[in-house]
Amino acid sequence: MMLPTHAFTGLMLALPVALAMPEFGTAALVAGFLGGVFPDLDMYVGHRKTLHYPVYFSALAVAAAPLALLVPTAATVTAAVFLLGAAVHSVTDVLGGGLELRPWEATSDRAVYDHYRGQWIAPYRWVRYDGAPEDLLLSVTLAVPLWIALEGPLRWVVVASLTVAVVYTAVRRLLPRIAEELFDGDVASSLPTSVLAYVPARYLND
Repeated sequence: MMLPTHAFTGLMLALPVALAMPEFGTAALVAGFLGGVFPDLDMYVGHRKTLHYPVYFSALAVAAAPLALLVPTAATVTAAVFLLGAAVHSVTDVLGGGLELRPWEATSDRAVYDHYRGQWIAPYRWVRYDGAPEDLLLSVTLAVPLWIALEGPLRWVVVASLTVAVVYTAVRRLLPRIAEELFDGDVASSLPTSVLAYVPARYLND
């Protein structure tokens, strides 16, 4: 799923916490947003492996949640919500497409790496690929109640994220062609090794 969908999911997970513990509301919502997007910081360094931990994030979230309930402080609540957002992101990526350049072709058997078992989890493709129409529908479904419930800067974060989701969905199927033009044989061979190290392998090999 695309990044805005994960961001909205993290905010939705944090919303009940913010309502139940208003003194930690802002901290919980920010933590949910950041936890929802954090795993995708590995986009150009081993995507869905370097920072995606479906088992370990989930285990840490399960351990952190009771602590936040028993000892509610800004630190414990923030940590629990962040870990929950990161865990749900890592797990739900399995429900999407694979890591191929054109995931709508369904040629990859790699969705998310399971560090606990040392193997890749195959994609379920319930959401066919990031930026698919159903992905945008999910983003809109999450964004509407968030826009109603949130106030101030966070409401504008929802608007901005939804705008990104709409634009990304509109251009998603054009991106592989752009990547191929940018990283064709001649261009790729002229790039320094230090730069190529951050170019996803699917851009170079597909």
